[in-house]
Amino acid sequence: MRLTGNIMGATLMTGCVLAYVVNDAVMKLLFADIPLFQAVLLRGLMTIPLFCLMMWRSKVPIRGLSRQNKRLVALRVGAEICATIAFLTALKHMPLANVTAILQALPLAVTMAAALFLAEPVGWRRWSAIIIGFTGVLIVIRPGLAGFNIYSLSALVAVGFITLREITTRRLTSDVPSLTVALSTAIGITLFAAVMMANTEWRAVDSLCWLLLAGAAVAILFGTLFSVMAMRVGEISFVAPFRYTAMVWAIGLGIMMFGDWPDQLTLIGTGIIIVTGIYSFHREQQHHQVAETRSD
Repeated sequence: MRLTGNIMGATLMTGCVLAYVVNDAVMKLLFADIPLFQAVLLRGLMTIPLFCLMMWRSKVPIRGLSRQNKRLVALRVGAEICATIAFLTALKHMPLANVTAILQALPLAVTMAAALFLAEPVGWRRWSAIIIGFTGVLIVIRPGLAGFNIYSLSALVAVGFITLREITTRRLTSDVPSLTVALSTAIGITLFAAVMMANTEWRAVDSLCWLLLAGAAVAILFGTLFSVMAMRVGEISFVAPFRYTAMVWAIGLGIMMFGDWPDQLTLIGTGIIIVTGIYSFHREQQHHQVAETRSD
């Protein structure tokens, strides 16, 4: 199958949310033994050298960004820091599947932002797919019932900052390396965690925690990189809905790692999310085939 920009973006987004969910599950385990900011700091200290190694092997330049791109990268890093803190606060007090489900408002938020601020055209089929997928999310989280609490508001704040992050990423010029953006993000979050540790008691880290931190570092590395890359290829209105696949990964990991078995409504909502993604993927393939036929 020939990869179009949209399908490449959808593939990157699917890989991105898988990496993020793996990171979230591991970090949730770590929160039982070490403070939030200590875990973020140690994860960052592992992630940054990995990014530097990737940049060195790829011979990616660190300097040379224009003033406008520097401002956009700084804004993106700020949005990422705020989103990370809001999300991890919610994650510490909520089941993995629940907090992940709330973040599935992102496709709707990002697509609306792209239509409003980037003037990206969004057809009725894509709006329908996004809204139907979001309906599946609402079935999962059931606002106002047991799955929704005060920490859900923190997750909603994270949605707003991630939307800002994605739109900022899209505005970067094509000559800005994705690795540079990802490294800047990792450095910003790590420095912020270091500052916050000034008022936090440091706890001893055992061998199991170090192993979990290494796994989280690798997961967040790919999640951050794929997040940048996904927003720079294809159309946002097509790529964004593939964030819904995070629910599939979150439910699976929730069962394996925390014993959080989904109920019937959760399975129904997840099924709607999966069908929506398959439909969008199929429509893109049909559109691409028609375009190729007309060009012959």
